[in-house]
Formats: sequence, C-alpha cells, structure tokens
Amino acid sequence: MTGFEESVSPPARVAGPGEGISLDELRLAARNHAMPLEALRYEITPIGLHYLLTHYDIPFVDPFEWRLTIDGDVQRALSLGLAELRARAQVSRVVTLECAGNGRALLQPRPVSQPWLTEAVGTAEWTGTPLAPLLREAGIGSAAVDVAFTGADHGVERGVEQDYRRGLSLDDALREDVLLVHTMNGQPLPPQHGAPLRLLVPGWYGMTQVKWLTRISVLDVPFDGYQNATAYRIAKEAGDAGEPVTRIRPRALLQPPGHPDFQTRARVLDRGVHELTGRAWSGWAPVARVEVSVDGGRNWNDAEIGPQPDAYAWRPWRLPWAATAPGHYELAVRATDAAGNVQPSDPDWNRQGMANNQVQRVPVTVR
Repeated sequence: MTGFEESVSPPARVAGPGEGISLDELRLAARNHAMPLEALRYEITPIGLHYLLTHYDIPFVDPFEWRLTIDGDVQRALSLGLAELRARAQVSRVVTLECAGNGRALLQPRPVSQPWLTEAVGTAEWTGTPLAPLLREAGIGSAAVDVAFTGADHGVERGVEQDYRRGLSLDDALREDVLLVHTMNGQPLPPQHGAPLRLLVPGWYGMTQVKWLTRISVLDVPFDGYQNATAYRIAKEAGDAGEPVTRIRPRALLQPPGHPDFQTRARVLDRGVHELTGRAWSGWAPVARVEVSVDGGRNWNDAEIGPQPDAYAWRPWRLPWAATAPGHYELAVRATDAAGNVQPSDPDWNRQGMANNQVQRVPVTVR
C-alpha cells in the first residue's frame, strides 16, 4: 500500500455499536461550525454565526486575477471577471441554507462523517446576478441536458481526487431565482463562504451552493460526477444507488429557553410564563403550520407564525408557555409546509445520514 492509499478515508460506513466520535470526525467538527441556536433570534444570521461546511481546504483566490468561464455545449464560451459580473443586473434575496447532513449525529446507528446535530443552518441576504441570462447569452446547445459547476477547492474523497463539482439539470439551472452571488449581508463574500463568487440555488440543500466558483459547463450528457453520483444520496443499504438529495425538507427549530449548563447544555428556567420562539423553513413550499409540544410530543399546540421575509427564507414562530409546575419537561417543535410535507417524529435513517429532519427535542428543568 502506498503512502497515498494509507491516507485515504475508508468507504462510507456506519459506526459500530457503542463506537464514539473519532478523531477524524472531531477534526471535521473543529473545521466546520454550526449556528448557535440562540442565533435564531436574528432574522438575518450574522456572517460569523452562519453555519459553515468546507469539504477540502479554503482555497486562496485572488479576486483581481479570478475569472469565471462558461463553456461546454454553448455557441460561444464566456470569460468574465468580478467587475463584469457586478456591472450586470443585481438581485438580492434572503435565503435559508441548510447542510444536507444536518441531524446526522442523531441517527442510530450513526453514519461516520461530519457530526452535525440540528444547527447546520443559517439565513443571509445574498446579492448577485442571475445565472439564466448568462447561459442564454452563451447560447445553449440544442442537445444540452445538464449544467456542471466547478469550485476552486480541491481534495480527495473516498479515494477520488477531485475539484468540488456539482451538477443541475438544465431546467433547474435556468430558474430565474438561481444567482451567482458575490455579496453576503451587504459585505463581500468572506473566504470561507466562497469568495469571490458562489452559486445560490434557493430551496436546495447546501451541497448545491458551489463555492469558489471557477467554471460553469453546459453538458449534452447527464452529469455523473462524484458529488452527484456517489455523495449526497439517500440509500438504506450498501451498494444501493439511492435517491439524490435535492430540496430542503421542512424543519422547525426552537431557541432553547432559560439558561444552559456549560457542558451538557441542559436548560434551566424559573416558573412563570415563557415565550417559546424559533424559526421554520422548507425548500418545497412555504411553511404553513408550526406545532409545539411541552410533553415530549404527546400533545401539540399550534404556534403563531410570523411573516416570511422571502420565498425561501425561514419564518418566525412564537408560543407562550405557562410553566407553572416545577419538574422536567421535553419541548418539541415540528413544521408542516404548504405542500403537505410534515416534519417526522422519527428519523429517516440512511447510510450517509442525509436530510434527517426529525423533530427537535429540548429537555428543560423548571425550578
């Protein structure tokens, strides 16, 4: 076995009984970070609190030398600098992004990878130029079926050396709300969020939002790259191709009330009336209902839902809770979207730990 082969991560696997988080997973958790749940108070997540996942290294990209290439099955290839993209029509959208692996560490048995709990999410105001006019300007070939997006981040995943690359169908790429963004919350994209340019596909999980974008290729054959064909699949059995991960499943999160224990994060609050608050979202349709339980999901009460700032942004919700009796409680919250998708009480287990939107549960002690 060569040195390279010894350094390659093993095939995707499921942790054995009683197997704890490994040093490899701890290294991933230290590089990436979740949004603290107390940041649910913000309609727009501050940049430093927005969740972050980086597959390989954060590349250094000189914005003055950088150019975006649009090529493939087009009539004329384009090469555009950042100033040229900024000179085009600009659109700002408030969009909630969530990692497809959010909730992975809650699954049993646990898929071995980035150990997210529930906080791999954030909402930002993104500014950039629509993708569709650029593709049409390049002249889409009559045989075109897919569009591939390539980032500057490069590494090895399960033995495959690659640039990070994702594909969309041509129809999805031509959606009018798909943007090439250079600005986050009114500021230039920071390096960790894909500077100088990233893709934004509202409603889809985070793996679609290719960062450090360098090339957009129109394809006359279906895209079969690693990040579509192997990674980000919902499969129950080893060797099963599974279904691709696409749009964000509905989820509601509660901003935990009271105050926490430092290490366990167990919540403590005094008797009285407490306003339970949080956010809810879905990539399939607007959230239509949020329900809250204070007894572990045996009984549910409808929360009041606030306005939605944009079509693919989270909505605030609130529910007063009269915590009059001391004791231990389990708070739970679930969302239903307008398409009828309901957040499940039990997880949808799959080998990669993708799209686990099981109901959030928060133990609290009333003293």
